[in-house]
Amino acid sequence: MSKPPYEITPEILKSIVSISEKMGEVNTRYLIRQDPTLRKQNQIKTIHASLQIEGNTLSEAQITAILENKRVVGPEKDIREVLNALEVYKNLKYYNYQSEKHFLNAHRQLMLDLIPSPGKYRTKGVGIVEGSKVKHLAPPSELIKPQMADLFRYMKDKTELTLIRSCVFHYELEFIHPFMDGNGRMGRLWQTLILMSEYPLFEFLPFETLIAKNQRDYYHALSLSDKEGKSTRFIEFMLGILNQSLDGLLEKRIPKPNETQRLQLFLEDCDQTFTRKEYMKRYSEISTATASRDLKNGVEKGLIEKYGEKNLTLYRRRGIIDT
Repeated sequence: MSKPPYEITPEILKSIVSISEKMGEVNTRYLIRQDPTLRKQNQIKTIHASLQIEGNTLSEAQITAILENKRVVGPEKDIREVLNALEVYKNLKYYNYQSEKHFLNAHRQLMLDLIPSPGKYRTKGVGIVEGSKVKHLAPPSELIKPQMADLFRYMKDKTELTLIRSCVFHYELEFIHPFMDGNGRMGRLWQTLILMSEYPLFEFLPFETLIAKNQRDYYHALSLSDKEGKSTRFIEFMLGILNQSLDGLLEKRIPKPNETQRLQLFLEDCDQTFTRKEYMKRYSEISTATASRDLKNGVEKGLIEKYGEKNLTLYRRRGIIDT
């Protein structure tokens, strides 16, 4: 397929370099895969911001209450949007960003009980109206399936930088406007998923908050890209948003995980059996003595079991417990 049109500008290159440097710093500071409280807070911020852009009136406090199964008073539609989004973001890591089937399944869950045919492409023509003017006339419905198939083929192009691909997908989705409703939230959701495929820290980076604060610029970047027939302006805008979001993350004073949290984070992704050497590959900055203390603590707390002695020692996970 032909690549969606865009140009690499000096501003785009500058943003990519800056983002790459900051992601390295984030990794060094242990900000990836932090404790469940941080994950929960960022998930709530993400959902609140993405839905706020679409007119949802619920606050972060109300979304937190819904997550905790508490009673919330608010418009039924707004509550349903939050419930749907919580379900999708909870299972985000199980979606494959290259799969059109997963994409449609995510839309089905996101828009469940909100529109007549969630998870299905539109069969009617649509236009985006601002005031009395048509700001964007989406492609005819009969072009949606081939255009979306092309877009997902582009997602498999490994020669493209993930940072660029994520922005291009977001823009092209808004341009095609494949659904009757939910296009905006799907664009932001899928960009997050694409970024997570290479950079896990984006699971904890609620950049939607900055989009919500800069809605006018967000829609202006979409409009400029429409007029120019390429996604360059939107890529510039979104990379700027990601850059600012990383700045905000780096400004936070987040404590390093303790010995138990460090082991728990390792156990989320490790094989059933592992060695101290494999544990230290994950945490290359810790000493051998610290690694041994972590593992001894894990055995004492029932997180892992120990087998063998000295160089033949193996550890096996038993299950995650509360710290």
